[in-house]
Formats: sequence, structure tokens, C-alpha cells
Amino acid sequence: MPKAGAAQAAAKTGAGRTGHVPDCPCRHKNTPRSTELQADMQKRLNRAIGQLNGVKAMIEDNRYCGDVLTQLAAAESAVRRVSEMVLAEHMRTCVVEEVRAGNDEVIDEVMALMRRFSK
Repeated sequence: MPKAGAAQAAAKTGAGRTGHVPDCPCRHKNTPRSTELQADMQKRLNRAIGQLNGVKAMIEDNRYCGDVLTQLAAAESAVRRVSEMVLAEHMRTCVVEEVRAGNDEVIDEVMALMRRFSK
């Protein structure tokens, strides 16, 4: 039978809940990003939004399935790239800071995020 402390730790990290990302153990809940990085992310997200709007129109126009799937793959790729950028930024900032401060809980959070985004 697990100790009460283990149950509290599991509740805190979200262990046992499928797909749950534990709360970020970092001290701050915002990440300042450079203007260039923000612009790059916005550009990619706008491209994905445009592609998804195009997919909606293609479906309404009964376009060929292969063409629709190609556009969906392009939108998915654009969103995935933004996800990779956010994860990389998180690791370079929040995670490094917390590991240097001796907070190993952040590793569990990163592992959960990586599992979520590697699907």
C-alpha cells in the first residue's frame, strides 16, 4: 500500500491520469519570448489557420479526398512546428532554470510533455 506522501506526490504530478501533464513546477507562469520568435510563431499559426480555412472550403466544395488530406497534413505540420518551438523554448528557459535550482520535478513535467507531443 503506498504511503500518504506518495499519493500526494502522484496527485501533484498527475501520475496515473492518462494524458495529463503535471502542473509546471517552475516558479513563473509566463515565458518572455523575443519579438522574432513571437513573429515566427504567429506566422506559422496564421499559415495553419489559413490552411484549415482552406480545408473547410474544400470540404464544402466536395473536393477530392487526397487534396483535402494534403492540406490537413500541411496544417498539422505547421502546428507541430510551433509546438516544437514552444517545447524547445521551455527547455531552454524554465527547465534549465529549475534543474540548476535543484528542482528535479521539472523532469517529470518535460517527460509528460514529450509523450504528449510525440504522438
